[in-house]
Amino acid sequence: MAVRKRPVSNLLGLAVLGLLLEHAMHPYEMAATLRERNKDTSFKVRTGSLYDVVEAWYGRWIAEHSTERAGRRPERTVYAHTDLGREEFMSWLDELVRTPVKEYPSFLAAVSYLGALGPERAVQALRERIARLDEQIEEARRARTAVLDQQTPRLFVIELEYALTMAEAERDWARRIVAEVHGGTLAWPELTTKEGREVWTDQDETEDKTDDRTEKQQV
Repeated sequence: MAVRKRPVSNLLGLAVLGLLLEHAMHPYEMAATLRERNKDTSFKVRTGSLYDVVEAWYGRWIAEHSTERAGRRPERTVYAHTDLGREEFMSWLDELVRTPVKEYPSFLAAVSYLGALGPERAVQALRERIARLDEQIEEARRARTAVLDQQTPRLFVIELEYALTMAEAERDWARRIVAEVHGGTLAWPELTTKEGREVWTDQDETEDKTDDRTEKQQV
């Protein structure tokens, strides 16, 4: 199933349409609501970006609902989604849940060159990441507990469970790699010259050849 291109690819647009399912809102209220519900762990919440989404979708998927004034503050426009906007939200949400999309996480890019750090520096870097992930995991657990303690239905914050599971999986993987490096089960190739060209050789293989040369010299 192909992913359809939209006028605004920013996933914050999904959050905007989702909020407007509840009731009409001003962009500032949207931002405040997202932060109160810890949705800023799922979306990069910036009030300016919310205004950009509203402006881009205004007239097609979002429409003016009313205006309001609080005290001496300037008049504010409250927005609601159109019928087409509701349909777009449901279609977009269904598509995102159904269709895995190729993503390019920075950590995935980094570990593809982990060997360049050398075993000692790689282990140090992974240990530091593990420590930071431990902190993030504890913070996520506290945030989830705090939200559920407010009688918020679990389904409404289920993305926190997903984020927590992914962080734990990443941490556990990093721990395994550190253990494998220390245990010697993860070979660390070295660049050597063979028949006039440079090739990657497993560290164990290099050490075996060195031992063979040493034995021949002794004989």
